[in-house]
Amino acid sequence: MSQAPMSSDVTSDDKLWAALGYPIALIAIIMLFMEDKKARPFIKFHAIQSLALNVAFFVVATILSVITFGFGGLCIPVIWLVFLWWAYQAYQGQMFEVPFVTNFIKNQGWV
Repeated sequence: MSQAPMSSDVTSDDKLWAALGYPIALIAIIMLFMEDKKARPFIKFHAIQSLALNVAFFVVATILSVITFGFGGLCIPVIWLVFLWWAYQAYQGQMFEVPFVTNFIKNQGWV
């Protein structure tokens, strides 16, 4: 995971909104519907990245649960801790990249 330095125009409000999008995907969706939040590059980047990560997490968790007859769901709380780590990094104002997901959303032109 690579990290870029924080831009000087990132406010504490931006950092809070970006951090809340990782553990609560609904907040990331709400951010993308709010024009003032969507216009902020820091918030938009983290909102789209958190949505992509949540979708990937849901797909992997579902497949894992089906393959292991539900026992794969036991690792879901542990994996969710990673989302809390990403939220913490966003709250610190970091523009971090998750290897496959960030490359995908950049190649799609979403950020």
